[in-house]
Amino acid sequence: MELKIVEPNASPVSEVRRAYDRLREAARQDPLPSAADRQDRLDRLARLLRRNRDDIAQAISEDFGGRSRHETMLADILPTLETVTHARRHVAAWMRPRAVSPGWMFRPARAHVQPQPLGVVGIIAPWNYPVNLVFAPLAGALAAGNRALVKPSELTPRTQDLVARLVRETFTPDEVQAVQGGPAVARELTELPLDHLFFTGSTRVGREVAQAAAKNLTPVTLELGGKSPALIHPDYPLSRAADHIVAGKLFNAGQTCVAPDYVLVESGKEEPLLAELRRAIQERYPNLATNPDYSSIATRAGFERLRAVLADAVDRGARAVTIVPGADIDPSSRRFPPTVILGATAGMRVMEEEIFGPLLPLVGYRTLSDAIASINAREKPLAFYYFDTDEKRARDVLDRTSSGGACVNDTLLHFAQENLPFGGVGESGQGAYHGQAGFDTFSHLRGVFFPSGLSPVAKLVAPPFGRLLDRALDTFIGGHKRKPGE
Repeated sequence: MELKIVEPNASPVSEVRRAYDRLREAARQDPLPSAADRQDRLDRLARLLRRNRDDIAQAISEDFGGRSRHETMLADILPTLETVTHARRHVAAWMRPRAVSPGWMFRPARAHVQPQPLGVVGIIAPWNYPVNLVFAPLAGALAAGNRALVKPSELTPRTQDLVARLVRETFTPDEVQAVQGGPAVARELTELPLDHLFFTGSTRVGREVAQAAAKNLTPVTLELGGKSPALIHPDYPLSRAADHIVAGKLFNAGQTCVAPDYVLVESGKEEPLLAELRRAIQERYPNLATNPDYSSIATRAGFERLRAVLADAVDRGARAVTIVPGADIDPSSRRFPPTVILGATAGMRVMEEEIFGPLLPLVGYRTLSDAIASINAREKPLAFYYFDTDEKRARDVLDRTSSGGACVNDTLLHFAQENLPFGGVGESGQGAYHGQAGFDTFSHLRGVFFPSGLSPVAKLVAPPFGRLLDRALDTFIGGHKRKPGE
């Protein structure tokens, strides 16, 4: 059955609850799906992506008012498919008990970690990558043996409808269900007694999700955002840095949680970097107004917010440079031209809020230590990009900063590594997924111990206690020599 909840006519509580109850009962009846069952579900998810990639690209483009087909393939299809196939390849091995060594005093006992499905998990996805951020976490949930209740974003309505239909056609109601609707539906989902809740979105909404989930002690994974910096060492070629920063900043018109949010460059090099950014942008996006590779801002609200952020910076004394000559901010198409901001200062919205669009502040620094200090003075970002020709120095800078993930001499690409956990820290989120990290996120890692009667401690841990235990404790603990008669 298809669950489509259109506020306010339907009853979101009853519909969402009905879907949850169906999944919960299925999890009770079959709490430990076999490797073959999990592989089958992942195979079906892979087929869903392969067979419907053109429909997905069309739906997302219509929702955005113009979204590059190639960007959809590179962001919503290809990496999601890699996540699914990677999980399918490794799930049987991930499921196996993981032997661990017991403490020496308990040997020859045995111990292992046993991954177990959590049960029923919820996944709430955002609008900016409306397929990847539903199906990539779903791959981890299915690999771990769970049932899933997913909510696509209502801000991309055509994609929401398509995702719900594809879920219905691909999975039984006992495996995965999709619910549709706005904030009220999301609220009902977060208040369910789920076994895990996975949310991707803003830090503000993430706090609300965590508070709602806490009522049921539901563990959460929060993939949020923040102001991800790019730091260029004085020795690194500005032309190379500009190429990679432009690629990461303008992908999806900057509507990416790990897009470079601002650039730190040695004081005095702002204008040379601006020139290189102009070159790189014009090479990649000629004829911006009609270029099919440049995406629109997905929502009217997002477009207007970017205009307000830019106006705030200019009103407070910053200089805004529209890179492409003749490119206008176009409300009808929601195309927002790449704009570099010079002279941005603390207190401006562009330096306080996550930008989520093609505005790029350049900030000068005097010394590398000053740059690092300015990064560390902010909340921990989701991503950090460092450009340097010296790997030893790069490792030192990474040691002196903290972020959810990092990439040296490039941008965004760490997100596509299935063997790297992806997630935030502090304000930028909690928990991680991708690869085995995603499997573990959606699993209970149960510790199991098999004692041995031959272990030294076996005869010492039960009364009556006596001198033999005292001597053993002195040996195990150390630091005290027992006096005669004690």
